[in-house]
Amino acid sequence: MASLPPDTPPIARLARPDGRWVGWRAWGPADGAPVLLCAGAATSSALGVDVDALAACGARLLCVDRAGLGGSSPDPHKSFARWCDDVAAVLRHLAIAPPPVIGCSQGAPFAVALAGAGLAARLALVAGQDELAHPPVRAQLIPPVAAMVDAIAADVAAFEADFATRVDAAGMLALVLAMSGPGDRAYYQRPAFAAAYRAALDEGFAQGAAAYVRDVTLAMRPWPVPPEAIATPVTLWYGGADTSPVHSPDHGAGLAARFPRATRRLFPDEGGAILWTQTRAILADCLDDPAARPPTPMR
Repeated sequence: MASLPPDTPPIARLARPDGRWVGWRAWGPADGAPVLLCAGAATSSALGVDVDALAACGARLLCVDRAGLGGSSPDPHKSFARWCDDVAAVLRHLAIAPPPVIGCSQGAPFAVALAGAGLAARLALVAGQDELAHPPVRAQLIPPVAAMVDAIAADVAAFEADFATRVDAAGMLALVLAMSGPGDRAYYQRPAFAAAYRAALDEGFAQGAAAYVRDVTLAMRPWPVPPEAIATPVTLWYGGADTSPVHSPDHGAGLAARFPRATRRLFPDEGGAILWTQTRAILADCLDDPAARPPTPMR
C-alpha cells in the first residue's frame, strides 16, 4: 500500500447501530465553513484538495468514506439511502447543518442523493458522472460503457460477481490514465498528486473490491431521486477537454436542463481534473462568495 502524504489528516470514525463504522477526514482550517466532498471512483478521504485553497476560502472540507472504502466498514446492504443515513449521522455527531456538497466524478450521484434527502444546502457537480441509465444519456454512451449499463440492468448480482474479480487499485489507476486526455494525464502524474491519488486508491481497495463495485452498480442504474426533483441550487462544473467516457457525454448540458435550479460552467481547456485546477472558484461558489472567486474562463 502506498504511504499517505505527510499532511493527510487522521481518520475519525463513528459507530453505527448495525455495528459498522463510518469514517471521514476533515481538511483545512478547524473554524472553516463546512463543505462536504463525495469523492470519485474507488478513492478514500485521503484525496482532498489544496489546503491553501481551503484556507483562502475559509472552508473546511469534510470527506466521508462510502461504506467499504477507506475508514468506513463494508455494508452488504449498501444503497443510496444507507449512504444518506451514514452522512446524516456524521453531520449530527459534528453538529453541522446540511452543508454545501461537492460530488466529483462518480461521487456525483451520491451527492445528488444527499440533496434528495435534504442533506445539501447546495450542490457542485464537478466532472460529474451523468445519470448513465437515463435513455437520452444511454444513447450517447460509447459501446463499452453502454454495455456495462445494460449488463447491470439485466442482472446486477452477476455483474457485481464478475466485475469484482477484475478490478484493483493498480488497474483502476491504469484505466483512469488511459481514459484521460493529455492535460489530465500530466496533472494526475504530478508527484504530489500521484502519491495522494495512489494512497487513496489503495485505501479504497484495502477491504476488497466489492464496495467500489457496488458504487458502480448504484451509479449506473436510474438514480432514486431524479434531477427534476432536486430543489437545491446546483452548479455543474465541466471541462471541455474531459475525455472520460463515464462522466457526462455532453459535459453536463443535459443535466443542466434537468435540474430546476442549475448553472452550468464549462471551461473549454480544462479536463476531468477540474476539482483540483479550479478549487478556489468551486469553493467560493459553494460558499456563495462572489468576491472570493478568481477570474475564470466560464461560459
